[in-house]
Amino acid sequence: MGDIIVIEDLVKTFDGKTAVDRLNLRIREGELFGFLGPNGAGKTTTVRCVATLTNFDSGTITVDGYDLVKNPREAKERMGVIQQQVSLDKDLTIRENMISHAMYHMMGRAERDEKIRELSDFFGLEEYLDRPVDSLSGGWKKRAAIVCAMLHNPKVLFLDEPTSGLDINARRLLWDVVRRLHAGGTTIVLTTHYIEEAEALCDRVGIIDHGRIIALDTPQRLCESVGSVAVEYMEDARTRYRYFGTREEANAFAAGINTGVDVTIRRTNLEDVFVELTGKSVGGQK
Repeated sequence: MGDIIVIEDLVKTFDGKTAVDRLNLRIREGELFGFLGPNGAGKTTTVRCVATLTNFDSGTITVDGYDLVKNPREAKERMGVIQQQVSLDKDLTIRENMISHAMYHMMGRAERDEKIRELSDFFGLEEYLDRPVDSLSGGWKKRAAIVCAMLHNPKVLFLDEPTSGLDINARRLLWDVVRRLHAGGTTIVLTTHYIEEAEALCDRVGIIDHGRIIALDTPQRLCESVGSVAVEYMEDARTRYRYFGTREEANAFAAGINTGVDVTIRRTNLEDVFVELTGKSVGGQK
């Protein structure tokens, strides 16, 4: 598979402050790619630029070979976007929202009705189609929003923190939806600040800070870059972390820590990688 999204030297500023700083990235066709980072790191701004939701200052972006500046219509036809806040019309039913989205993309009635039936069945939405938007829980609203975004068969789906505000059960159910779309060949670009979400779903992860990608690889390789096993312990009233390549090395280090100190030996996760690279947690704390 080739690269379906190519970003070169992307710059975006707000009131003189640089939000995206000469960012370069290639996302492969069929990939589930994740942006991981704290609030304000630039991940949502980058996605909004690529999804044509906001202009950018300089650089180039192509989607499926179409330049966003030179061929915006062709690029948009290949994208579906789910923003943090569900953008369904609350005055309409779920079905009416789907029809509205289909009309926006100039789909014929027969094609539209068939696609609504197909996707509603795929996502288990049939019994909710004629209900008002506000009668659904947050998780079902997100599913309905994904159906709307997928009606025109986009090659790329952008999900900006899709599980933010959902309880753990709704979050896991939405993960299943994302996995099914990915298995069907859709390229998915996901932003999240949930460590377990990036680890569970993504083929590759780009860790972003101050508008730049500071690390890019599979979740497993990123963790291995600092050490596969973490030792977590208290020292001077602070939690300390040390990383090792093997469990045996971690056990040997832990054995030398003073008796009475609580010690945890665990698998390294992406938050450990982020902290090592930036000195901050994914939540943004020092």
